[in-house]
Amino acid sequence: MPRKQFDASYYKRFYSSTPVHSRKKVALLANSVHSMCAWWDVPVRSVLDVGAGLGYWRDWYAENYPKVKRLSTDISEHACEKYGHEQHDIGTWAPSTKFDLVVCHGVLQYLGDKQAEAAIRNLAKATRHVLYLEVPTKSDLRHVVDKVATDLDIHARTGDWYRNRLSKYFVQAGAGLWVAKSSEAVLYELERTKK
Repeated sequence: MPRKQFDASYYKRFYSSTPVHSRKKVALLANSVHSMCAWWDVPVRSVLDVGAGLGYWRDWYAENYPKVKRLSTDISEHACEKYGHEQHDIGTWAPSTKFDLVVCHGVLQYLGDKQAEAAIRNLAKATRHVLYLEVPTKSDLRHVVDKVATDLDIHARTGDWYRNRLSKYFVQAGAGLWVAKSSEAVLYELERTKK
């Protein structure tokens, strides 16, 4: 599959009138993720948003926790120019420092297998404590996603494909949350999922 162009027409098609994730929905999610970090005694002093798109996560942190260091990145030249992100490809780039919370919302499905595996390694390098990851799986494409509002020109993989690669670096905590194995965060047994 050739690399997708995340240009102005892409953003108009998927984010203008009926976005899959509205600012309000992302605010609810960001609040929940931040609260779970607090529950696990994870201080969120820095956030990396990979594939930041419209910048909703960055903006939520700026409004609610302005002292938190924020870095928003995107592969799209259009998004970087319009929404103020740094331009990076998580398949080939990892930051030089770790972040307490890393958000990767709707990115990995656009990458081929080798790129996605490299991206997971780079996400692990970037994550000090918690990764929030959203990526639609084959099952989601059949049973969950809104096929009108969702870009379906993606790589469809099983949940196990992702779990097998992520479990090298993270403990799955559910609800899209993955805790770095190197983190000092302590989870109760039933807060962790098992294969």
